[in-house]
Amino acid sequence: MASTGYTTMRTPIANKGLAFTEEQRQQLGLRGLLPAAVTSTEFETERAMAAIRRKPSPIEKYIFMQNMQNTNEDVYYRMLIEHTSELMPIVYTPTVGQGCQEFSHIYAQHPRGLFISVNDIGHVAEILDNWPEKDIRAICFTDGERILGLGDQGANGMGIPVGKLSLYTACAGVPPQMCLPVVLDCGTNNEEYLADPFYIGLRQKRVRGEKFEQLVEEFMNAAKAKYGDNVLLQFEDFGNSTAFNLLRKFQKTHCTFNDDIQGTASVVLGGLLAAVPLSGKKISEQTFLFLGAGEAGTGIADLIAQAIAQETGKTVEESRKQIWLVDSRGLIVESRKESLQHHKLLFAHDAPACPDLLSAIDQIKPTALIGVCTIAKAFSKEVCQKMCENNERPIIFALSNPTSKAECTAEEAYTFTDGKCIFASGSPFDPVVYNGKRFVPGQGNNSYVFPGIGLGIVAAGITHVDDEVMIIAAKTLASLTTPVNLETG
Repeated sequence: MASTGYTTMRTPIANKGLAFTEEQRQQLGLRGLLPAAVTSTEFETERAMAAIRRKPSPIEKYIFMQNMQNTNEDVYYRMLIEHTSELMPIVYTPTVGQGCQEFSHIYAQHPRGLFISVNDIGHVAEILDNWPEKDIRAICFTDGERILGLGDQGANGMGIPVGKLSLYTACAGVPPQMCLPVVLDCGTNNEEYLADPFYIGLRQKRVRGEKFEQLVEEFMNAAKAKYGDNVLLQFEDFGNSTAFNLLRKFQKTHCTFNDDIQGTASVVLGGLLAAVPLSGKKISEQTFLFLGAGEAGTGIADLIAQAIAQETGKTVEESRKQIWLVDSRGLIVESRKESLQHHKLLFAHDAPACPDLLSAIDQIKPTALIGVCTIAKAFSKEVCQKMCENNERPIIFALSNPTSKAECTAEEAYTFTDGKCIFASGSPFDPVVYNGKRFVPGQGNNSYVFPGIGLGIVAAGITHVDDEVMIIAAKTLASLTTPVNLETG
């Protein structure tokens, strides 16, 4: 049997490393298990920051942070809290994308969440009992089908719930022991992973239909029964074919939201509201064109429609007429209704068909162009310049994650528009100097809202999450924009 001291050092939430005092070392049986030096958590954080800054690549830094989280949570969260701008791109987008792709090869052999597979149907409640913490307030869970813009990552998608819940703690103060990351492993259609001998998930094609729905429903109900009606269940990176249906099914019966549909919508609406002083037009005076019509695109579009309705008194249905979507087959219009997925139908307006983005810009003459298509370079020089033909300050948001999937870079956007555009991206870009002016790109990443939304839900103990919560979060985010932010782009 391991000694009490040894067990303490192997427990991330209890371990303080060299920050244990002499008295604590005596009481906990730590003498001899640690070097003689007695420091402090502050000093150990400095040591850890010095070490991570020596790492040669983002993925090496990601692995370092993963190991720190698994050994000393005090230092891990202090690092994140004190160096958020430096480390958020490591524990979250864009580096977490590579972390997921390599998850099976860097797997830390330490339980950092629950893996529940379709083979566990009928035993989900027992699996929840296996988790050592009993007072869980926030659960982030994924089936790994649509991780960022990287597609089906299967069980490797665990990196996303772990990263998101880390930000619940670092950015909003939700105690880490109250957060639970979960993967619902239904297999994967990623042939590379199915052929990978090191892959940690179910080695089978993705299960869909009744069995998939049975697993999700059993999990939702078991979590609610165990942790209470107000436990937050955050859907994360489910595929387009299931995400909307699952949200509709559980939104009225469970405390839940889908971050890709609603959280992303909230932060983008916040960015658009913040851009009003620069564009000179209210939300209700804008015309929006989306490239991409999946979870993120239609989620953002619908929240914008609700905001327009609030601002003008128009119906949401009428407000949607200012919002247009382009998918892989061109502009979504009424004549395509027979072949459209359900979530696209609300934005199928009466207009001539357009085969591509450029012709859609010509026809619609949007004031705001929003990219959520995960196609790099989709916002070409021609596209960006076309936006300038009808707008003095066009809004261009290239929101796809990770950075490799962004529709354009910040430098391209500012260069192509001669510094005129109001730009934001999903993943961070460095500041750009163009024609002697320094631009600091905005980041339209849902990490700016989901920790606060999560804290509000947990603190208030609410049992249902409606879209009004997302609009309030967007307005609050926009109100934090400073004159300096506006001046630099």
